[in-house]
Amino acid sequence: MATDLQVRRPSLAGRFFRGLVLAVTGTVAFAFTVAERPSGPPQPSAAAQHTGRGSAHAASAAAPLPASKPLRVTVPAIHVDAPLTRLALDDDGRLAAPPEDDKNLAGWWAGGPSPGTRGTAIIAGHVDIPTGPAVFYDLGALKPGMKVAVTRADGRTAHFSIDRIDVYSAAHFPDDKVYADTGRPELRLITCGGGFDHARQRYKGNVVVSAHLVG
Repeated sequence: MATDLQVRRPSLAGRFFRGLVLAVTGTVAFAFTVAERPSGPPQPSAAAQHTGRGSAHAASAAAPLPASKPLRVTVPAIHVDAPLTRLALDDDGRLAAPPEDDKNLAGWWAGGPSPGTRGTAIIAGHVDIPTGPAVFYDLGALKPGMKVAVTRADGRTAHFSIDRIDVYSAAHFPDDKVYADTGRPELRLITCGGGFDHARQRYKGNVVVSAHLVG
Protein backbone atom coordinates (compact mmCIF):
# COMPACT_ATOMS: atom_id res chain seq x y z
CA MET A 1 0.00 0.00 0.00
CA ALA A 2 1.01 3.63 -0.30
CA THR A 3 3.16 5.10 2.42
CA ASP A 4 2.28 8.75 2.17
CA LEU A 5 0.68 11.54 4.13
CA GLN A 6 -2.08 13.50 2.47
CA VAL A 7 -2.36 17.15 3.41
CA ARG A 8 -5.43 19.25 2.67
CA ARG A 9 -4.71 22.91 2.02
CA PRO A 10 -6.63 24.68 4.83
CA SER A 11 -8.71 27.79 4.49
CA LEU A 12 -5.88 29.88 5.96
CA ALA A 13 -3.56 29.00 3.09
CA GLY A 14 -2.29 32.56 2.95
CA ARG A 15 -0.81 32.21 6.44
CA PHE A 16 0.61 28.81 7.34
CA PHE A 17 0.81 27.52 3.77
CA ARG A 18 2.21 30.73 2.28
CA GLY A 19 4.26 29.74 -0.75
CA LEU A 20 2.97 26.17 -0.88
CA VAL A 21 1.88 25.00 -4.31
CA LEU A 22 -1.87 25.18 -4.82
CA ALA A 23 -1.96 21.55 -5.90
CA VAL A 24 -1.94 20.47 -2.26
CA THR A 25 -5.25 18.81 -1.50
CA GLY A 26 -6.55 16.00 0.65
CA THR A 27 -7.00 15.27 4.36
CA VAL A 28 -4.11 14.50 6.68
CA ALA A 29 -4.18 10.71 6.76
CA PHE A 30 -1.45 8.12 6.76
CA ALA A 31 -1.93 5.00 4.67
CA PHE A 32 0.50 2.55 6.20
CA THR A 33 0.67 -1.17 5.67
CA VAL A 34 0.50 -2.57 9.20
CA ALA A 35 0.76 -5.93 10.92
CA GLU A 36 -2.44 -6.80 12.81
CA ARG A 37 -1.93 -7.09 16.55
CA PRO A 38 -4.35 -7.76 19.44
CA SER A 39 -3.80 -4.30 20.92
CA GLY A 40 -3.15 -1.10 19.04
CA PRO A 41 -1.11 1.98 19.92
CA PRO A 42 -2.18 4.08 22.95
CA GLN A 43 -4.74 6.80 22.33
CA PRO A 44 -4.91 10.21 24.04
CA SER A 45 -6.87 10.43 27.28
CA ALA A 46 -9.70 12.93 27.67
CA ALA A 47 -7.58 14.91 30.12
CA ALA A 48 -4.77 15.24 27.59
CA GLN A 49 -7.14 16.93 25.17
CA HIS A 50 -8.43 19.56 27.59
CA THR A 51 -5.30 21.62 28.17
CA GLY A 52 -5.46 24.65 25.91
CA ARG A 53 -3.30 27.61 25.08
CA GLY A 54 -4.44 29.57 28.13
CA SER A 55 -3.11 26.99 30.56
CA ALA A 56 -0.02 27.28 32.72
CA HIS A 57 1.77 24.92 30.33
CA ALA A 58 1.26 27.31 27.43
CA ALA A 59 1.84 30.61 29.22
CA SER A 60 5.64 30.87 28.98
CA ALA A 61 6.41 30.89 25.26
CA ALA A 62 9.98 31.63 24.19
CA ALA A 63 11.06 34.04 21.48
CA PRO A 64 11.43 32.54 17.99
CA LEU A 65 14.77 31.16 16.85
CA PRO A 66 16.27 31.83 13.41
CA ALA A 67 15.58 29.22 10.76
CA SER A 68 17.79 26.14 10.80
CA LYS A 69 17.48 22.59 9.51
CA PRO A 70 16.24 20.18 12.19
CA LEU A 71 18.38 17.08 12.64
CA ARG A 72 16.84 15.04 15.44
CA VAL A 73 13.70 14.83 17.58
CA THR A 74 13.66 13.50 21.13
CA VAL A 75 10.65 12.82 23.35
CA PRO A 76 12.04 11.44 26.62
CA ALA A 77 8.69 10.39 28.10
CA ILE A 78 8.19 7.77 25.37
CA HIS A 79 11.87 7.05 24.69
CA VAL A 80 11.92 8.63 21.23
CA ASP A 81 15.33 9.69 19.94
CA ALA A 82 15.13 9.75 16.17
CA PRO A 83 16.92 11.35 13.22
CA LEU A 84 14.86 13.54 10.91
CA THR A 85 14.63 13.31 7.15
CA ARG A 86 13.23 15.98 4.84
CA LEU A 87 9.68 15.37 3.65
CA ALA A 88 8.44 16.92 0.43
CA LEU A 89 5.30 16.87 -1.67
CA ASP A 90 4.94 14.36 -4.45
CA ASP A 91 3.30 14.99 -7.83
CA ASP A 92 -0.16 14.40 -6.32
CA GLY A 93 0.33 17.07 -3.67
CA ARG A 94 0.84 14.53 -0.92
CA LEU A 95 3.48 14.78 1.76
CA ALA A 96 5.49 11.58 1.49
CA ALA A 97 5.94 9.71 4.77
CA PRO A 98 9.42 8.66 5.94
CA PRO A 99 10.77 5.41 4.44
CA GLU A 100 9.28 2.44 6.26
CA ASP A 101 12.48 0.40 6.25
CA ASP A 102 13.70 2.26 9.36
CA LYS A 103 11.36 2.11 12.35
CA ASN A 104 13.29 4.85 14.16
CA LEU A 105 13.02 7.59 11.55
CA ALA A 106 10.77 10.64 11.56
CA GLY A 107 10.36 13.35 8.94
CA TRP A 108 10.14 17.13 8.91
CA TRP A 109 8.00 18.93 6.34
CA ALA A 110 10.69 21.08 4.75
CA GLY A 111 8.14 23.27 2.99
CA GLY A 112 6.97 24.71 6.31
CA PRO A 113 8.63 26.49 9.24
CA SER A 114 11.65 24.85 10.80
CA PRO A 115 11.09 23.88 14.45
CA GLY A 116 11.77 26.86 16.70
CA THR A 117 10.91 29.57 14.18
CA ARG A 118 7.61 31.43 14.21
CA GLY A 119 4.84 29.31 12.77
CA THR A 120 3.71 25.72 13.07
CA ALA A 121 6.38 23.17 12.23
CA ILE A 122 5.33 19.63 11.29
CA ILE A 123 7.14 16.42 12.20
CA ALA A 124 5.51 13.19 11.02
CA GLY A 125 6.37 9.59 11.73
CA HIS A 126 5.02 6.08 11.36
CA VAL A 127 3.03 4.55 14.18
CA ASP A 128 4.08 1.16 12.88
CA ILE A 129 5.53 -0.54 9.84
CA PRO A 130 4.96 -4.07 8.52
CA THR A 131 7.51 -5.47 10.97
CA GLY A 132 6.00 -3.88 14.08
CA PRO A 133 5.85 -0.65 16.15
CA ALA A 134 7.68 2.38 14.81
CA VAL A 135 9.01 5.71 16.07
CA PHE A 136 5.69 7.36 17.03
CA TYR A 137 3.86 4.26 18.27
CA ASP A 138 3.43 5.69 21.78
CA LEU A 139 2.60 9.25 20.76
CA GLY A 140 -0.93 8.94 22.14
CA ALA A 141 0.42 8.21 25.63
CA LEU A 142 1.92 11.69 26.01
CA LYS A 143 0.46 14.25 28.42
CA PRO A 144 0.42 18.06 28.61
CA GLY A 145 3.58 19.47 30.13
CA MET A 146 5.84 16.74 28.78
CA LYS A 147 8.79 17.87 26.68
CA VAL A 148 9.95 17.55 23.08
CA ALA A 149 13.38 18.64 21.88
CA VAL A 150 14.56 19.22 18.32
CA THR A 151 18.31 19.35 17.65
CA ARG A 152 19.14 21.77 14.84
CA ALA A 153 21.99 22.21 12.36
CA ASP A 154 22.99 25.56 13.92
CA GLY A 155 23.96 23.77 17.14
CA ARG A 156 20.90 24.94 19.06
CA THR A 157 18.22 22.70 20.52
CA ALA A 158 14.62 23.90 20.37
CA HIS A 159 12.76 22.83 23.51
CA PHE A 160 8.98 22.48 23.37
CA SER A 161 6.32 21.88 26.02
CA ILE A 162 3.27 19.83 25.06
CA ASP A 163 -0.06 21.63 25.32
CA ARG A 164 -2.49 18.91 24.24
CA ILE A 165 -2.82 15.60 22.44
CA ASP A 166 -5.76 15.01 20.12
CA VAL A 167 -7.05 12.27 17.89
CA TYR A 168 -8.96 13.22 14.75
CA SER A 169 -10.76 11.17 12.14
CA ALA A 170 -9.48 11.53 8.60
CA ALA A 171 -12.91 12.70 7.46
CA HIS A 172 -13.08 15.54 10.00
CA PHE A 173 -9.50 16.68 10.33
CA PRO A 174 -9.49 20.35 11.56
CA ASP A 175 -6.93 21.85 9.19
CA ASP A 176 -7.27 25.40 10.54
CA LYS A 177 -6.82 24.29 14.13
CA VAL A 178 -3.81 22.07 13.49
CA TYR A 179 -1.90 24.22 11.01
CA ALA A 180 -2.75 27.76 12.10
CA ASP A 181 0.02 30.29 12.61
CA THR A 182 -0.66 31.26 16.23
CA GLY A 183 1.91 34.05 16.22
CA ARG A 184 4.51 32.04 18.12
CA PRO A 185 6.77 29.03 17.46
CA GLU A 186 4.76 25.81 17.69
CA LEU A 187 5.28 22.17 16.79
CA ARG A 188 2.96 19.38 15.73
CA LEU A 189 3.91 15.72 15.95
CA ILE A 190 1.60 13.64 13.76
CA THR A 191 1.08 9.92 13.31
CA CYS A 192 -1.73 7.48 12.59
CA GLY A 193 -4.43 6.74 15.15
CA GLY A 194 -8.12 6.72 15.84
CA GLY A 195 -8.47 2.97 15.46
CA PHE A 196 -7.61 0.64 12.62
CA ASP A 197 -9.87 -0.24 9.69
CA HIS A 198 -9.01 -3.87 8.99
CA ALA A 199 -11.11 -3.96 5.83
CA ARG A 200 -9.20 -1.06 4.27
CA GLN A 201 -5.91 -1.88 6.01
CA ARG A 202 -5.36 1.65 7.24
CA TYR A 203 -5.84 3.80 10.30
CA LYS A 204 -9.02 5.84 10.60
CA GLY A 205 -7.35 9.10 11.53
CA ASN A 206 -4.41 10.78 13.22
CA VAL A 207 -2.96 11.50 16.62
CA VAL A 208 -1.72 15.10 16.80
CA VAL A 209 0.53 16.41 19.56
CA SER A 210 0.55 20.22 19.87
CA ALA A 211 3.47 21.93 21.60
CA HIS A 212 5.01 25.40 21.89
CA LEU A 213 8.59 26.62 22.18
CA VAL A 214 9.82 27.23 25.74
CA GLY A 215 13.56 27.60 25.25
